[in-house]
Amino acid sequence: MSHRRNTVQRQLIIDAVKELDIHATAEQVYEHITQKHPSIGRATVYRNLGQMSESGELMKICSCQGSTHYDHRCHVHHHFICDKCKRVFDVETDFSDVFDRTKDAEGFDVSGYHISFHGLCWKCKNMNET
Repeated sequence: MSHRRNTVQRQLIIDAVKELDIHATAEQVYEHITQKHPSIGRATVYRNLGQMSESGELMKICSCQGSTHYDHRCHVHHHFICDKCKRVFDVETDFSDVFDRTKDAEGFDVSGYHISFHGLCWKCKNMNET
């Protein structure tokens, strides 16, 4: 992890991601910050989110629908993305056996992995059943 200077903007961004606690998009983070700090620029938020995910301060979650979400919980865990409401949920299940089998069976030099599941969350599934 490269060490970057902890600026006021970076602290506002990490605080916003933690306060939102919803696997926020860059736009949601920007909107949250501008409620109290309207002078911060959109480009500043987006640029810092990118840098913070590259340095490992935040986890970047990309969905098949093209949206990018950010997670302040950077420990090894995975995600479920609802196809209907687009919410992102943490999945704490251990998939190290899949990692080991893939590495061993295919001969890849695997350095890490992120697993994302897609489908309907319990709320959207219940709405579809009624």
